[in-house]
Amino acid sequence: MNSQAASGHIWLILFFFTSSAKGNLETPSFQPGILYQYRYTLEVQLDYVSRLSLQGSRMQAEALVQVHLLWRNHAGEQLLQIQIQDLKVYHDSKHKKIQNVTGDPSTEVVLGKEDTAELQLPVFLHWNNGKVEGIYGDSGGRPQILNLKRGLISLLQFQPHSGTATEEDVSGSCQVTYVVSKDSIVKTKDLQSCTRPKFGFTSVNKIFGVLWQPTSKSFYSVQGSLIQSVLSEESHVVSPTLKSSIGTKISSRQQLKLVSSSMPGPAETPGESLQEALAGILEKHQPISTISELFKRTCMQCPSLKTYLRTLGNRRVKMDVSKVSTTWQFHRFIQMLHGAKKRDVLQLLRKAPEKMVTFFIDAAVAAQSTASLAALSEFLDFSNQGQVPLLEQFLYAAAFSPRPSKELLRLVLDKLNGKELDPAIWETGIIVIGSLVGKLCRMKLCGLQEVGLGMETVLRRLRDTKENSEIIIYLLSLQNALLPETIPTLLHYAEEGSAGVSGTAVSALQRFSSQHITGEVKKAMRRIFHQKSRNYEKTSRLAAAEILLDNEPLPMDLTNILLATRELDAEMSKFLLSKIQTSLHSHHHPARKAMKEILKDPQINNYNYLSKAGSSSSFSGPLAVTDDMLSTFSLELLFTESGLLRKSVSGFMLRSHGHQLQAAQVSIEAQGLESVLGESNPEEEEEQELMAGMSAIFFDVQLRPIVFFQGYTDLMAKVLLSSGEPTSVVKGTVLLMDHEQAIPLQSGLQTVIKLQGALGLDISANIDMNLWEQESRTSVKTRGGLAIDFTAEIDAPFFQASVKSQTEAEVSINFDTAVRFSGTPVLMCLQLREEQLPYR
Repeated sequence: MNSQAASGHIWLILFFFTSSAKGNLETPSFQPGILYQYRYTLEVQLDYVSRLSLQGSRMQAEALVQVHLLWRNHAGEQLLQIQIQDLKVYHDSKHKKIQNVTGDPSTEVVLGKEDTAELQLPVFLHWNNGKVEGIYGDSGGRPQILNLKRGLISLLQFQPHSGTATEEDVSGSCQVTYVVSKDSIVKTKDLQSCTRPKFGFTSVNKIFGVLWQPTSKSFYSVQGSLIQSVLSEESHVVSPTLKSSIGTKISSRQQLKLVSSSMPGPAETPGESLQEALAGILEKHQPISTISELFKRTCMQCPSLKTYLRTLGNRRVKMDVSKVSTTWQFHRFIQMLHGAKKRDVLQLLRKAPEKMVTFFIDAAVAAQSTASLAALSEFLDFSNQGQVPLLEQFLYAAAFSPRPSKELLRLVLDKLNGKELDPAIWETGIIVIGSLVGKLCRMKLCGLQEVGLGMETVLRRLRDTKENSEIIIYLLSLQNALLPETIPTLLHYAEEGSAGVSGTAVSALQRFSSQHITGEVKKAMRRIFHQKSRNYEKTSRLAAAEILLDNEPLPMDLTNILLATRELDAEMSKFLLSKIQTSLHSHHHPARKAMKEILKDPQINNYNYLSKAGSSSSFSGPLAVTDDMLSTFSLELLFTESGLLRKSVSGFMLRSHGHQLQAAQVSIEAQGLESVLGESNPEEEEEQELMAGMSAIFFDVQLRPIVFFQGYTDLMAKVLLSSGEPTSVVKGTVLLMDHEQAIPLQSGLQTVIKLQGALGLDISANIDMNLWEQESRTSVKTRGGLAIDFTAEIDAPFFQASVKSQTEAEVSINFDTAVRFSGTPVLMCLQLREEQLPYR
């Protein structure tokens, strides 16, 4: 044999042994006539993530598991009988330090006779080369006990060769990866990939959801074709997205170890097929799903609305929605309303003290139960002028819903259809339809009939109306919806609409993410900014420039915007350059890198271009930073050439784990004041009506704009008759976080995660114009109380445990501006005041 041939044989032998070690274990099987006995242990622990002083709960169980072969065929299929014997359960509630007489902190749980009998009922496993093909047995028992058996059987599912596959077990249909070496298998399950029947719900905005970090690994020891031992370890770390320190960690550990394979067992069951074998064993052999059956824990101590109603008349009314104590009451009422009947909810709304009715409306909308929505439908009369404040409260509560239902949208549509409505209620209702439609679409429910009807209502009425004020309301509804298919409509009104309509349409386009700002959108924004076909109001032009700057900007656009600052008036130039400077200082701004390249050109980066006189400015910077969240504050001030404040925009943005939220944005706008002071309007701009108003966005929901005054007569009336009282922008309690998630553990136990967060909010604004002193003052006051409740529950037939974390905070922020325009330069004072923040 030559050396080359010998070398080839050596490599062949090495490959054979490598294959045997890594991927060619014997086909797993059990032998007939033998009763196999395994020792099964289970341990589940529920702990707080960061509060070491508060320990959670632990449950341990051990049992004897008997396995024997009933039937087999030549293809490797086997029918196994599996039975649990001598189950013992221990519960260790560490934070209570319970000890038994032996000093062991674990307490044995006494099992009832029914539970014991049901646990000992055998299940029959159709096993094919290590894969679970089916489970048979009595499916009429308690789901918790059947889940435990599913968890045990899932340990017997593996494959004897390396690779990736999709398997169905107690966790669902999941992707698993196997690494096989000599006599051992490592199985890694991707729990994020698992699909299973729908359970629970979550908030539309992911920033108000939870972070879930699961891991699952199983280790198999095999000798020949027989399983010697299995060890499965699984962990889940779950926490609110905004605050990971109040989360929980769930650990689950299962072990199956062979203790005997020498005892004689029953003989094989005759049968040509699996069905014949099953027919000889079971009268009815309906298959049982391998996927865990999810269930809800019955709340035994939840508050009852019927009990509360008995004492309603005796309660003293003292409620401040901005206090955190009120927000905790809101949580409690949502629980009450979840299980309440319609007649009780209706009685609550009708008999409540006047000052509390709006609070109960907020709670009924947040609960979204069939009974609460039916009660609201009967209680609210949209043709009753006396109920206007209550109707507006209901509509805004619906708009802020973290996970609206089709029933809620249907209720809003029905109430707005074909009725003579108060103008403010009509405007609010149209805007709210957009918010509900947008959220339902983000919940992947765009195909609902109610969603189609809502969008068709807005678009049809938009096409039919010629009134600018109505067009603006419909465009604000489209802004709330943020549906990509409405972008062509927004582009049409941005280019063809009047000054107010164009500005509203461009502002709506600003809310879309970069993926929807296509080449067509950018072409339209260039035409608006550079005024290719007609003149546009300066706020529209600046908003168009911001879209070009903020969405994957092209060097051409950046250069042209910089060059255009030579032709713009001083205040517009100053504002744009301030925006560009802000982008250069922001490490995450999409224009930063391209702008730095452009500014290497000395023909642009010079005093003539970048140093413009003016008072307008734009600023953005961090307000608060934590491990989970970045909060930024932005302020934009645009002045007229005569030194009057044209528009101010202040905003708070939250960013967390790749998600973002416009927590608040308040825009105060004034126009036409030049004519009052005897100054002329720039020639390129159309004459504007005297007006001052405010527009606000809270938690990504655009509210109905508020007009402080419109026209000279209205201004004089407000100046002479003003009470000095601020205008309420929004006042109420909203549910921001509403999440419920079931996590079926490999062991068959079930964990349910619940997150509920509510915010009591009181925001008011005031604008004071003093024409004699030639000064203006604006004030926006925000007060709020936040309460977050996070709970993790584990349920077993003989064991229940929970860990709960609560966080609360109160905040008060005032933003004031004072501008004196009697001389040159304009004197301006800005003040942002934050009172001490109680945080627990």
